[in-house]
Amino acid sequence: MDAPQASTADTAEDRRRPSRRSVIGWAGAGVALGAAGVGSVAAATMGGEAGAAAGDAGAVPFHGEHQAGIATPVQDRLHFAAFDVTTGDRAALVALLKQWTRAAAAMTAGREVGDGAVDGLAEAPPDDTGEALGLPASRLTLTIGFGPTLFEQDGKDRFGIRARRPEALIDLPRFPGDNLDPDRSGGDLCVQACADDPQVAVHAIRNLARIGMGTVSVRWSQLGFGKTSSTTPEAQTPRNLMGFKDGTHNIAGSDAKALRDHVWAAPGDGPEWMTGGSYLVARRIRMHIETWDRSSLSEQEDVFGRTKGEGAPYGRRKEHDAPDLTAMPADSHVRLAHPDSNGGLMILRRGYSFTDGTDGLGRLDAGLFFLAYQRDTRKAFVPLQKRLSASDALNEYIQHVGSAHFACPPGVRTSGEWWGQALFG
Repeated sequence: MDAPQASTADTAEDRRRPSRRSVIGWAGAGVALGAAGVGSVAAATMGGEAGAAAGDAGAVPFHGEHQAGIATPVQDRLHFAAFDVTTGDRAALVALLKQWTRAAAAMTAGREVGDGAVDGLAEAPPDDTGEALGLPASRLTLTIGFGPTLFEQDGKDRFGIRARRPEALIDLPRFPGDNLDPDRSGGDLCVQACADDPQVAVHAIRNLARIGMGTVSVRWSQLGFGKTSSTTPEAQTPRNLMGFKDGTHNIAGSDAKALRDHVWAAPGDGPEWMTGGSYLVARRIRMHIETWDRSSLSEQEDVFGRTKGEGAPYGRRKEHDAPDLTAMPADSHVRLAHPDSNGGLMILRRGYSFTDGTDGLGRLDAGLFFLAYQRDTRKAFVPLQKRLSASDALNEYIQHVGSAHFACPPGVRTSGEWWGQALFG
């Protein structure tokens, strides 16, 4: 995979503007990067291979062959937003995508949007909301996706792109056990903001929503913390809210072959505008943690098929030891989800934990916000979820309550391009 190009400013005015870091100095950088470490930050790129952008050791390059935020080493925090397009004007939508691209390139580089929060006209609202002033880029990535309803809704070709809808961008089937809330599902567009600082991620989504006012509206959004999967297998595998390491056998961001085989859409897979892109499934999975917390340790381990302490598969000593699937209960999660049980099928996971208050019955509204990228959803998530929803022992403790599917185009290769240009051009 080619190394991504360093992010550049989008206009001459942007090139003249100093970065936030050059204004405030480097004083806060060490604290903000903290546990990420210089080495891991330097590898935080779209493919996990090239160095960080010049000028900000916490910046992930925005421009490149693939969108950042997919194979990029997983950051600590998430703000995910799905948008409805409220205009029927194709030109207005295209203009917004161009504005969003410029804003995304600036924010991921640690710069303010437009004239910034304080340097514009005093008589006008600022171009940037300002809550990220003084903060480094914090490895912010912004990843856009297009939902099925952008191409067609109620039989209507909304923006003249119905014929360009990829066959792989299906309306997801309803799986056994689903209890989907329509207010937390679907969307014409999505933006996934990942960063090591939650304020940086929220700032990014907030600014895109502000820029889009009158053209798009937020349909639903989700905050996430405590990444539950990793694209850097040499690092410690995170734990989910059930206390288990899940996703040990995830695709590494540095494994070019696995990414090519399982994540990136290839020439001939579908429309040319999606070549180099990926398909995203987002699922909000509620965990019945109160019931789980009253289950015995042995039952919990049987549900997953691995030990809770080390995370080793049954019959093995270490987490990354090759599993003996036959040593696990037939309905254990690891046994059912493992590639060896599914003809080699793999997805790239970027899940996050969430807690959103209570459900009104005295229980925490908590769980996993599941994000999976794949080359073709019909051949990856769908068959895998059909298998899991039919017989996974974990189903007793979880329920899927939100769902969405998006086509994420390839990366913006140069500063003159914009999100969705090949689709709308």
